[in-house]
Amino acid sequence: MNLRLASLPVAGPPRLDPGPRPHIALIRPPAVSSLHAASIGIVPPLGPAYIAASLEAAGHRVTAIDALGEAPLERYPSAHPLLIAHGLTIPEIIARVPADVQGIGLSVMFSQQWPHVAAIVRALAAAFPGIPIFLGGEHATSTWPYLLEAYPEVTLCVLGEGEETAVDVGAWIAGERSLEDIPGIAFRRDGRPHCAPARRRIRDVDAIPRPAWHLFPLEAYLSNGFGHGVNLGRSIPMLASRGCPYQCTFCSSPDMWTTRYHARSIPSVVDEICDYVECYGISNVDFEDLTLIIEPEWILAFCREVDRRGLRITYQFPSGTRSETLNAEVLSAMTRAGCRHLTYAPESGSPRILKRIKKKVHPDRVLDSMRIAKHLGVNIKANLMVGFPDETRRDLMQTIWFGLRAAWIGVDDIPLFPFAPYPGTALYDELRRDGVLAPPDDDYFVRLGYMDMGWSTSMSRHIGTVELTAYRLLGMSAFYLLGYARRPARILRTVRNIMTGRSETVLEQRLVEYKVRRTRPSAAGATNRSSVPLPQ
Repeated sequence: MNLRLASLPVAGPPRLDPGPRPHIALIRPPAVSSLHAASIGIVPPLGPAYIAASLEAAGHRVTAIDALGEAPLERYPSAHPLLIAHGLTIPEIIARVPADVQGIGLSVMFSQQWPHVAAIVRALAAAFPGIPIFLGGEHATSTWPYLLEAYPEVTLCVLGEGEETAVDVGAWIAGERSLEDIPGIAFRRDGRPHCAPARRRIRDVDAIPRPAWHLFPLEAYLSNGFGHGVNLGRSIPMLASRGCPYQCTFCSSPDMWTTRYHARSIPSVVDEICDYVECYGISNVDFEDLTLIIEPEWILAFCREVDRRGLRITYQFPSGTRSETLNAEVLSAMTRAGCRHLTYAPESGSPRILKRIKKKVHPDRVLDSMRIAKHLGVNIKANLMVGFPDETRRDLMQTIWFGLRAAWIGVDDIPLFPFAPYPGTALYDELRRDGVLAPPDDDYFVRLGYMDMGWSTSMSRHIGTVELTAYRLLGMSAFYLLGYARRPARILRTVRNIMTGRSETVLEQRLVEYKVRRTRPSAAGATNRSSVPLPQ
């Protein structure tokens, strides 16, 4: 672990000198990937856009710097030797921060980003001494003790849902309140990390200001088919709900959002879609909800409202959803209303493992729902994980068998993700207590979250890392070979889509992205800018 110089000028908590509304810079950092990753997700920054909107609504001046969106096809060696950064370089980010900035916020959703983001934070602290630097997102929420202990450049961390907290931090920067009075943050008290009382979740989710897309290079995403999921045209991310009522032990949602679930009203959601169609010419919505399809009445009412207004759009659920509500009636209504891609999240085919990780699904019922969706023409991805701490070879083979059954009925994408113990999850805490995991450091964060076959580390007490990697490789190969053998027309479709840059499945999307990146200069010496049209 590389501790930072304590002598660096750092903004301290006392700040009670009332003045005009402060100028705050919000930074969406570059994406990072392993050296051999085939692709990265180039997705509009929904979280920072929500935070920017709330700050603007409170009267703050906001400058947004989307380091990925402003240079989505640029890549270079990151601050960590095992990672590649995608987007603006650190000097380019620093150059975009306004000279009169009074506070700098960074979003860190994924822990594997942190080693590169840490270098950005150090550069910002050096370029703007005395300016508060605050972090938000799931990484900041789950690792705030480590961040405040090891990085003196970080002034505070925003924990959990960030809109109201960010506004309060802005008021502190303006000298209007004390840090001690702000719930939902972590900061240093007497030189030691201190966590304030938790902030209550926002209940009136309809009242949250819409994302401030006018501050971000949204057209760079829309006109190039960038988004989460498959390429269905001009796609914008949206949230129709917040939170998840479930407590899966591999997921950090309970730590980030608690288990409170709030759905927006149907008119609020459809009004937002209509406005995006008019303002940005979108043709597709990527619903990024943690778990939207819980109540059949809500999704059926949404479909009826889309039909009533005559909206001719498509939409997809790329983040993963549950299957309990997805029966023939609901899936038929969703398909008529434009649903074209669904990601199911069964996670495992082993009933024993599902019980162990508190994933309350039944494999056979998931397959029944998938079968109906495929009959209706929906493209499907099924997320599966292997390498859980208690997983045996029998459990793993049950998961592979589940995947083969899914491929037989026509499921399009079946990745086998390696289980990775993310900070903020119940399984991470358990493995730390058992001494399996060492205290967090940058090298640990680097190896989280990638599909790189060479980076899989088995957490199973019964299956070694090499064996797990072999199972993953053989399992995914079998899934896709069976899928294409059962439906040979897919081969021609995939070749056509790769040639034209379109995609109907996640595999095709990743192959298209890989093709684009392979035709560009290497990371080591690339200095030219992307041809992506950016706002002037």
